[in-house]
Amino acid sequence: MTDNIGAPGTDMSRREFAKATAGTAGFLALSGCQAAPAENSGVTVSEVESQSGSAPAQTANPADLPKTSPPQVVNVDEQGNQVTLRSVPSYHEVHPGESMGGPVDLPATWAFQADDREPSVPGPVLRTTEGEDMEVTLDNTDGKRPHTVHFHGQRKTWENDGVPTTTGITVPPGEKHTYEIPANVPGTHLYHCHYQTHRHIDMGMYGFLRVDPKGYEEADQELFMTMKEWDNDLNKQMAGMDVSYSPRERDPNVFTINGKSCPRTLHPEDGSPVIVEQGDTVRIHFANNGYMMHPMHTHNHRFEVVEKDGSVIPEEARYKQDVLNIAPAERKTVEFEADADPGIYLMHCHKVFHAMNGNSYPGGMVGAIVYRDAMDSDIFSQLMDYAGYEG
Repeated sequence: MTDNIGAPGTDMSRREFAKATAGTAGFLALSGCQAAPAENSGVTVSEVESQSGSAPAQTANPADLPKTSPPQVVNVDEQGNQVTLRSVPSYHEVHPGESMGGPVDLPATWAFQADDREPSVPGPVLRTTEGEDMEVTLDNTDGKRPHTVHFHGQRKTWENDGVPTTTGITVPPGEKHTYEIPANVPGTHLYHCHYQTHRHIDMGMYGFLRVDPKGYEEADQELFMTMKEWDNDLNKQMAGMDVSYSPRERDPNVFTINGKSCPRTLHPEDGSPVIVEQGDTVRIHFANNGYMMHPMHTHNHRFEVVEKDGSVIPEEARYKQDVLNIAPAERKTVEFEADADPGIYLMHCHKVFHAMNGNSYPGGMVGAIVYRDAMDSDIFSQLMDYAGYEG
C-alpha cells in the first residue's frame, strides 16, 4: 500500500486525506453500510446502479499474474542518473468494483518496472533535470520477447533512438542494454517500447519522461496524467483466452486516465483525483498514449496551456480555455488556479463514449478536481464508495 494520495506528482499523505475526510459517512459504506445520498444530489446509489449497462467483463486474472500498482515518480537525478526498466507480465485492474459498469480489467499487460519498485500501467514517471545525462538500462534477462525503449523529445545519438528497424538494436530475452539519454530538451515527453510498437504500447509499455528546466519551480499541485484507449481483446488473447484480435480491426472498449476508468479514477490511492485547496496553483502534465484524439474538459476551471511537446508557450500566446484537444503522442501542460466554489468538479474526455464503461455512463475517462473542503461531504463519501476506497 502506498502512502501517496492522488495522481503521480501529488504529495498528499494518507494521514492528511483521513483528516480532510474527517471519518464521515462514506466510510460507513466502506465497512459494509451504504452511504446516504447527498442532499439535492438528484441521484441515489440505486439509481446509478440501475443506469448501468454492460462493460467489458472482468476475467478474474486467468493467467494468475501479479497485479500492477499505481505509477510512481522516479527522481533519476537522486539515484546517480541511472534507472533500470523491466517488462513484467501483470494483471491490471482498471475498475475492480461492481458499480458503474464494473468490473473492468486488462487480464494481461507487460508493465514497466523501475528498479525494485512495483510494475505499473502506465509505467513510472522518469523525472530528471535539464543538462543531466541518464543511463537507462532495459533489463530483459527474465523476459520472453524482444523489447526496446524509445524516448520522445530528447536529441540523442542514432544508436540510442530505441527503434530496432533503423538502429539494428533490439534487446532479446535473456539480455540487457543501456541507453544513454541526454536531458537536453526540457518539458514533458513520453517513452515506450518501439518493438512491434502497436502491440507493445497496447500491452502497457509506455510512460512519462519529465525533464525539468534549470531553475524550475513546481506548482502547489503538480500532476501527471496520460490518456489511453484499449481494445482489451488483445490483453485477453495474451492471457491465453479464446478471443481473436487484429490491429487492423482494433475496436477500443476501455478508456482510461493513468490506467484507470471512472469511478476508480477517483480512488485517492489507485486513481488520479486532483486534490486542491482554495487558491492553489495547479499544473497538470497531460499526454496521450493512445491512438485517438481526446478533448479533455475541466468543469468550472479555465486553464492556460503553458507547454506543448517540450516547448514553452510564450505568455502573450496563452489564453483561457476549458477544453483541450490532445492528439496521439502529444503532450500539453496546463495551469490554472483553484479559485472555484469549493466542491467536486469533473474533468473528462468530451467524446461521450470515451466516458463510459461498456454501456454504463459515467465511466471511462472521467476524473475530478476535488477541494479539500468538500472531502467531508456526503457526496464525496458516496464517490469513495463507488471507487472502492477502503482507507
